[in-house]
Amino acid sequence: MGIFSFIKDAGKKIFGIDKPNTTEVGTMDETKVNDKAARKLEETIADLNLKAENLKIHIENDMAVVSGRALDQATREKIILVVGNSEGISQVDDRMDVENTEPEAVFHTVERGDTLSKISKEHYGDPNQYPLIFEANKPMLQDPDKIYPGQVLRIPPLGDKR
Repeated sequence: MGIFSFIKDAGKKIFGIDKPNTTEVGTMDETKVNDKAARKLEETIADLNLKAENLKIHIENDMAVVSGRALDQATREKIILVVGNSEGISQVDDRMDVENTEPEAVFHTVERGDTLSKISKEHYGDPNQYPLIFEANKPMLQDPDKIYPGQVLRIPPLGDKR
C-alpha cells in the first residue's frame, strides 16, 4: 500500500515516558527502545487478534516498517493503524502482503469536533452509517464516542463491515 503519515504526538504510548534523545544517550539506547517498542506493537496486534504470518515491525526514528502476510485487506489496514496510531510514530511503511485481495479503505484523520456520525456524513453522505466505521475500527475502538484528534480511522467501502 505504501507509506502512510500519522501525527507523531497523538496515540497510545509505546516508548514509555520519553523516547531517548540520541545526542544524549547514544544510538545503542535508541535502538533498544525502538526494538522494545516494536515488540510491544507486535504483542498488541496479537492481543487484538489481528492475524498476520511472519509479522515484523522495525522502528527507526519515527518511522515503522511493517512486513508480513495478512489474511485480508481489512486486517492489513488495522495493523497499519495500530502501529501508526502510536505516539512517536509519524510514518508507517507498509510492506505487507495480503492473501485475499479486496478494495482498500480510505483513512481519515480525526479533527477536533469530529464524531463518527460527522465522518460518516462526510464519506458516505449519511450520518447513520457511523456503525460501519465503528465496526471497521474494532478492536482498536471500544466506544463510538471515544475518538480523539489526530487518530486515524479506516473508512471502508460502503457495505464492507470488516
